Amino acid sequence: MFGSSKVPTLKVPPKPISAPNAEPPAAGHAAPPPAPAITTSPNVKSNDRDDEFYELKTRIHKQLVETLDLTAMSKRSGDEVRDEVRQVIVSLCDQQNALLNFNDRQRLVGEILDETFGLGPLEALLKDTQISDILINGPKQVYVERKGRLTLTGVTFRDNAHLMHVIDKIVSSVGRRCDEVSPMVDARLKDGSRVNAVIPPLAIDGPSMSIRRFGKDPITWDDYVKFNSVTPEMVEFLKACVIAHLNIIVAGGTGSGKTTLLNNLSSFIPDTDRIVTIEDAAELRLRQPHVVRLESRPANIEGKGRISIRDLLINALRMRPDRIVVGECRGAETLDMLQAMNTGHDGSLTTIHANSVRDAVQRVETMVMMAGFDLPIKAIRQQFASAVHLVINAARLTGGPRKIMSIAEVQGMEGDAVTMQEIFKFEQIGVDAAGKAYGRFISTGLRPSFLDRLKAAGVALDPAIFERRILATDQHTK
Repeated sequence: MFGSSKVPTLKVPPKPISAPNAEPPAAGHAAPPPAPAITTSPNVKSNDRDDEFYELKTRIHKQLVETLDLTAMSKRSGDEVRDEVRQVIVSLCDQQNALLNFNDRQRLVGEILDETFGLGPLEALLKDTQISDILINGPKQVYVERKGRLTLTGVTFRDNAHLMHVIDKIVSSVGRRCDEVSPMVDARLKDGSRVNAVIPPLAIDGPSMSIRRFGKDPITWDDYVKFNSVTPEMVEFLKACVIAHLNIIVAGGTGSGKTTLLNNLSSFIPDTDRIVTIEDAAELRLRQPHVVRLESRPANIEGKGRISIRDLLINALRMRPDRIVVGECRGAETLDMLQAMNTGHDGSLTTIHANSVRDAVQRVETMVMMAGFDLPIKAIRQQFASAVHLVINAARLTGGPRKIMSIAEVQGMEGDAVTMQEIFKFEQIGVDAAGKAYGRFISTGLRPSFLDRLKAAGVALDPAIFERRILATDQHTK
């Protein structure tokens, strides 16, 4: 039926639609009364109206499932299919004899369409381009982050089962599962948004889910400068470092913008380079033509078939990459990343969880030890010092602004310690009347030792950008 390009006409059965599980009227008895109508009487409590609305929606959705092949329909994204399904829903609504006002009727049709073709209550939030995070603590508690601030929304799920249904719909679309055997899962939406879900028994109060949004129009370096997250001088310097094949680590806390920054650093990679990206859930959106994207895979229900970031990184070395970009190093793969950087794969990029450029060294030490090798701390630091050229620290400050806090060169070893020098940094001055942190970007006056390497790569920087001075100061509310 759905093999042809032409969408078939969808016909609603002429017979009236009974409520789910309703018994047919016995011979000689009158037919049961029609489904109760939703009225707008002020005497009806809001909760009662919500219950009636839900019951009506359930009946109509059940009949829609029986009338159409929704599995096949949901795979077709054309407006023509959606419009025909809308007509079926309207007809089913008429057959239920529901006395809905215009707004309730529009809401009913919209919600059933969202359940059929999308992610139910989440659809309205996913269409809001200003939302960067959707945080679902339970069916009745959905928070969003807009412009750096968290707010509680009026969006709700019917119950835990409804929320669980949406989680299953998301994870199954990328070949993953979320159940008692595997109660934690990472996944992604079609638009690249990152999803993490945790369900009982790990989530004590019921299923929870976090969605990190990535807009249709990715943040660019021009946006970074406009938002005063970085200065043009810093962008020029970072571009030169990427072109010159320096190995770079982006360090930052949760929600600091590490992945977005990594994506923008990757935009400086020349189109002629072969790039291999490795991620747990594919988020990077590189625009170069020669890109191979790899994604890890969890074990199946039998505990087999797991492919880790480390497995992919080891395999990537056999793929003749010019650049290796790892979305995030969290464990034993950090040792393999350092070894790749040390063995001819210059220009590699990755992120780690660390709150400063100095903390990044300690974090790498900890993760390398997770590889199971009994390496002395000094040996790990030597690996780090010889492999990494630049560490960038990103942070989300009070009130929501995201800043590149520090760009530091890794100079080498001095005794048992890794030596670093800051080239650019952000100094926070205070918090303004609106509760938003503000400060200034500074060029420290120190010149990196790899300037000759930049020149050899054909990148000439104006020496003036390294002069000690204030590059930019935040405007703030007094």
